[in-house]
Amino acid sequence: MDNKRLTILELTEEMHALVKSKGWYETDSKRPQTPRNLAVSLSIEAAEILEHFQFTDEIKDREELGSELADVMLYLLQLASISGIDLEEAVLKKIEKNKARNWDEK
Repeated sequence: MDNKRLTILELTEEMHALVKSKGWYETDSKRPQTPRNLAVSLSIEAAEILEHFQFTDEIKDREELGSELADVMLYLLQLASISGIDLEEAVLKKIEKNKARNWDEK
């Protein structure tokens, strides 16, 4: 893989290729790739990001933080794909919805 920028779809395809190469889509996999399991894994990886900020507001290890952020994105891409959700479309819809929201109203 070269250093060109990839689309969400291309990143999803790369992620699927990795998962398939590890055998995790097989029916007898010890790591079944179900929506529930992916959601749990996504949550765990997101929590690992918090470890980088435990008792500090500073980023101590940018490379390691980047690795954890990548884990979150990979699980998110896979969860969306396995669930039949067009993540790009969902993000754009959410941005439009949020434009009309006001979080500061009481």
